[in-house]
Amino acid sequence: MAAFAGCGSGSQTSTTATNLTSGGTVKSEALKVREPAVAGLFYPRTPSSLSEMIDKLLKDAPDFNISDLRAIISPHAGYVYSGPVAAYGYKQIIGKNYKTVIILAPSHYAWVRGASVCGAEVYRTPLGDVKISPKAYELAKKPPFVPEAPARVQRPGWYSEASRTAPSYGQDTPHTWEHSDEVQVPFLQKVLKDFELIPVIVGECDTEQAAKVLNEFIDEKTLIVVSSDLSHYLPYETAKSVDNQSIKTICNLDLSRIEKEEACGRLPIAILMHIAKMHGWKPQLLNYRNSGDTAGDKSAVVGYSSIAFVGKLGGTKNDVQSKSSSLTDEQKKFLLKLARNTIKAASRREPLPVVDEKNLDEKLKVKTACFVTLTKGGNLRGCIGHISAIEPLYKAVIENAQAAAMYDTRFEPVKYDEVNNIEIEISILTEPKELNYNSAEDLLAKLRPGVDGVILNIGGRRSTFLPQVWEQLPNKVDFLNHLSLKAGCSPSEWRNPETKVYIYQVEKFSESDF
Repeated sequence: MAAFAGCGSGSQTSTTATNLTSGGTVKSEALKVREPAVAGLFYPRTPSSLSEMIDKLLKDAPDFNISDLRAIISPHAGYVYSGPVAAYGYKQIIGKNYKTVIILAPSHYAWVRGASVCGAEVYRTPLGDVKISPKAYELAKKPPFVPEAPARVQRPGWYSEASRTAPSYGQDTPHTWEHSDEVQVPFLQKVLKDFELIPVIVGECDTEQAAKVLNEFIDEKTLIVVSSDLSHYLPYETAKSVDNQSIKTICNLDLSRIEKEEACGRLPIAILMHIAKMHGWKPQLLNYRNSGDTAGDKSAVVGYSSIAFVGKLGGTKNDVQSKSSSLTDEQKKFLLKLARNTIKAASRREPLPVVDEKNLDEKLKVKTACFVTLTKGGNLRGCIGHISAIEPLYKAVIENAQAAAMYDTRFEPVKYDEVNNIEIEISILTEPKELNYNSAEDLLAKLRPGVDGVILNIGGRRSTFLPQVWEQLPNKVDFLNHLSLKAGCSPSEWRNPETKVYIYQVEKFSESDF
């Protein structure tokens, strides 16, 4: 098996046996079958080896007990490289009852105008056959989606080695040699029992239009899988920095940036982000690594992430999430201006701003937990907030802006001549929930860097870090050690079995966003 780290990468050799199927194989030659193009290259060719490999990857991945899972972003390199990261997403699917899986994957070998919907009737892997949903035919009628058709294809470098297993129907199409959707299917076959596929190879298209059309085909039994790697062939530390920015863009649902990020699946990701905004789904980073972490060579790596999208259909969310994510840009700008005016007044020892509630939008009068963070030249200058909702949002912003500027004991009070050089960020919190775990190792496995804000309660001492702190402390042990110190305890006290841990998420926005 030649295991590819990323698009067009080098290979690693492994021994495989004859290609067989392990059940559910369609015999009728009249059917159009999408034969495997990368079996024996990106993953094992034999059913037993492939099944054993996926079982091992899934066993090593933690179960986050995610309910209302709607979509995952999953990498698509050879399994020895990206498989451990992909398993984080697929582990969350086990036990769920999806009947339709839509795979949105980028094109690596063909130029595609629109989004090409697979025209086969059966999708084959060494683990057997998966039926292509009849919905695929209907989706292909609705622009920017198009039916599968012959295309100008640059065959991959491994073409001659793989040609014996290439699809036999018609000419080369965007689907013929594409690995980015194919590597997702064996994982799906292992975690789902009875489902149908809609494989889509996404090319140049209006991603918002595509999202609106695709939304018509989504119901409670639908899962979306977006296939994407992150940066390609950068030095290890550079890749981590670039990839963290891409993950931040995705988790913030920042559509203004996503198509500029270093992710080969940025167009499929953009479609998912549009759909997530329609329904209020929340992205949650499950795992990030690169090929330097999984395969050892750190001179030129490929980045991989597993990200879950969680929520209800139709935008039903918990109350705090609804309040925060439903804020309009104008409301966010109002709160940021209110925070700035507060800091100006506080730094000059003047009365704080007075807001006439009669003219204030109702959303800003709802009790909401928030933090106000101040930075200067990229460095923290103050951060104060409420963990629980105790007062109307606009009042919480005034109080926390004043406290961050004047009463954060780690810093001198902000002076008036500093104010113009300070950047303001507001974070709105979901209600904290206790995280159940049975060991320090289990706790580490369940924490999601970049997603979870964490509260430690150690013998009555309490401290919290916002999710943004993961950017400075990406290592989970370091993160918890520093959080223990913040609570006034020894660095390792978080390992005490009596310690209670709570997590929350934030909706954040800053002046630089506008």
